[in-house]
Amino acid sequence: MNKNINKILFFLFLLFLQVLILNNINFLGHINPYLYIAFVFFYPLRENRFLFLFICFMLGLFVDFFSDSGGIHAFSTLFIAYLRLSFIKIYFRKLPTDYLFFNLKSEPFGKVFNYIVTLTIIHHFIYFSFANFSFQNMSMVFLNTLYSSIFTLILFFTVNYIFTKNV
Repeated sequence: MNKNINKILFFLFLLFLQVLILNNINFLGHINPYLYIAFVFFYPLRENRFLFLFICFMLGLFVDFFSDSGGIHAFSTLFIAYLRLSFIKIYFRKLPTDYLFFNLKSEPFGKVFNYIVTLTIIHHFIYFSFANFSFQNMSMVFLNTLYSSIFTLILFFTVNYIFTKNV
């Protein structure tokens, strides 16, 4: 199938999964997985960066629209999409000439784990900081960031393992 169609289907799958299923999970008042950010992790590096940032912004905006969260998802998703290239340079030691051949699935698990954990925590911290938007609620921001990040990461690595397991 065409790669652009695959990207569109992946975008729509993550959007509808987040909106229809994952947004309805609110375990113990702190845990809400945000699996839609996996789109940022898996989008190819060799594509136009402006288009990538725009698509990530639209993904966050659509999640905001269905979540009634006023642009918080759009900002936090756009922020990690912008930082993604810096963390790829840091964790994977890639140069611009390597971007054409970069594939997250072919990298060592330890580096991929650090990369995904870092971007997930940054996303969640920004999201919950804006959602609570008060220094009096900083403990709530840290708790929500911690618990939701752990649950999102467990869900991400479980789903990733299931769908990429060699048969």
